[in-house]
Amino acid sequence: MTETKDVEMKDAESSGSVDTLANTRSLVEEIEQSFILLDKAANSFDNRYVSKVLRDFTPLRKKLVLYEQALPTVVKNRYFASNPSKDYLLGLLQAKPLDDKEAIKIKNGSGNDKNSSSSSTPDMELYINLLVQVNLLDTGKVEQLNELSPHLILLMKSFNRRSLDFIQAKVWFYICRAKELVGDLDSIRADLLYGLRTASLRHDTETTASIITLLLRNYLLSHKIQQASNLVEKTQFPENAANALVARYYYYLARINAVQLNYSTAHEYVITAIRKAPQTQSANGFIQSATKLNVVIDLLMGEIPELKVFKNKTGNFEPYFKVTQAVKLGDLHLFGDVLKKYESLFKKDDNFTLVSRLRQNVIKTGVKIISLSYSKISLKDICIKLHLDSEEATEYIVSKAIRDGVIEATINHQKGYMQSRELLDVYSTKLPQAEFDKRIKFCLSLHNDSVKSMRFPNDNENKNISKEIEPSDEVELLKAIEDGDLDDFMD
Repeated sequence: MTETKDVEMKDAESSGSVDTLANTRSLVEEIEQSFILLDKAANSFDNRYVSKVLRDFTPLRKKLVLYEQALPTVVKNRYFASNPSKDYLLGLLQAKPLDDKEAIKIKNGSGNDKNSSSSSTPDMELYINLLVQVNLLDTGKVEQLNELSPHLILLMKSFNRRSLDFIQAKVWFYICRAKELVGDLDSIRADLLYGLRTASLRHDTETTASIITLLLRNYLLSHKIQQASNLVEKTQFPENAANALVARYYYYLARINAVQLNYSTAHEYVITAIRKAPQTQSANGFIQSATKLNVVIDLLMGEIPELKVFKNKTGNFEPYFKVTQAVKLGDLHLFGDVLKKYESLFKKDDNFTLVSRLRQNVIKTGVKIISLSYSKISLKDICIKLHLDSEEATEYIVSKAIRDGVIEATINHQKGYMQSRELLDVYSTKLPQAEFDKRIKFCLSLHNDSVKSMRFPNDNENKNISKEIEPSDEVELLKAIEDGDLDDFMD
């Protein structure tokens, strides 16, 4: 029986090693197919081949972790023995490539075999370095990943090919990710600014958009809000960038404006970021962060988020639900307990500063509830109910709520009480005016967007307009389109 078991175990081990070898070879072939597509993209100037390679990038990086010999084999096959990058990359990977007997021969697009020391094009070389980056990140080798960054920056400076734009954008992302993980945010800024200038001069849309978002993230993580705001003012984000980058850009704009107390603008940006985000499983983390920021901005604006925002969410929304309850009830004591209990989670989400500002909203809500419940109440009782420090502070808070239009009441300073006004007619307040103004702004915004969407007519219409309108009138036509007076101009 013992001999039978030993034979079975050996057979199982041999069959497992054969399967691993076969899967490794298959993975090497898959990477080689990506090289063929990159060659086609470089020769035909068609970035659709690069897009196809990057679409298969996520499942490929998962396989590289399972079969660690595949990537060293590719590096060994694609670099000359005299190339210093070969030994450097193999040393970072710390895995042995397949032996010459086990390794497969690489076939080019014509079907001819190449030697294992075949040269690599710039597209292949940068793509191999990108695969090395993600492999080091997925295997937890952060120090080696950070060590690779200066080599990649010099490598990208030596290349100037439009077929590398999409790959360069991803390489920059993982360079910044390595710096973020090791806690070195300052050293990469100069290289990022240089890369942004170079990408802008080359009209490299993808790299420009990627570096702008990376710089904004770097400034926000370093709590340098003013520098992030200056960057937004001095740069122009590409309009035709990928949706994922656009969503990330609007998210950072929302965070900048929220810190600078521009809550209405921040609310518009964060809603746009949520709508622009890819509706895939890989974007769940981003959508959760954007939704949490949206909840805090809603509370800062004096609005209470709907209950469905907190239901059926995979992220940890309990702290934000508790904060919403405290603001809705106007309970300052409950708000303090929630802030103390979930302080670490708020700091992890980088929302602790914004949540701390909600104390004034909690007090305003409490004062509003008291004004609706009591027609006349002493300032001392308000101080006790809201857990405030003194009657003088209570009087200041109540007077500010009256001035801001939160409540309709008067204060009797001599006798120390608040007298609520009986609300008989809602149209005597500013509420209808505010709602009407909000609807008018929405209609004007919709009208402007509609005009902009009709700004570029068809080719036939272009010819007709160019015949009927003289060149001197083109400036007036553009102004009419921007002002929304296109109908009057055409008449």
